[in-house]
Amino acid sequence: MKLEEMDIDKAIGNFSEVLSDKQKKHGLLIHAFHHIQKEHNYLPEEEIKKLSKTLNVSLSDVYGTATFYKQFHFKPRGKNIVSVCTGTACHVRGAGEILDSFKNEFAISEGETTEDMSLTLETVGCVGCCGLAPVATLNEEVVGEVDEKKFTEISDKIRNAR
Repeated sequence: MKLEEMDIDKAIGNFSEVLSDKQKKHGLLIHAFHHIQKEHNYLPEEEIKKLSKTLNVSLSDVYGTATFYKQFHFKPRGKNIVSVCTGTACHVRGAGEILDSFKNEFAISEGETTEDMSLTLETVGCVGCCGLAPVATLNEEVVGEVDEKKFTEISDKIRNAR
């Protein structure tokens, strides 16, 4: 679905009757960001400008809203996203070593993407699976009790997906 085809009242739901047109447009931003990021894997500047113009919402309001949420990204991201949990349980059980293993294996730092766009490496404060510590995610898949064997399996999946 293209941005121009989005139905504001449908996207906002039951609240559309009590919101002003300006509030409706601001409410649509999050839906639009998800749509754009799904298509491009990040929020390209030209798409943000187009969104601002289409909704008649100031560019600063659009950027202000997008930067408020950690899940929206402004740089191209890799085909695979690995997030290493650095919460207390994971930290105590070796998350730092797992993070270092990914850094060394793929020659990138936290927050970076490999040159071939196969991997973006991130950390998260908590995945919510403390009983499975240490935990990492590969895209949407949670991998618990990450050890050397599971690290190798994750790395192989990334390499085979290139």
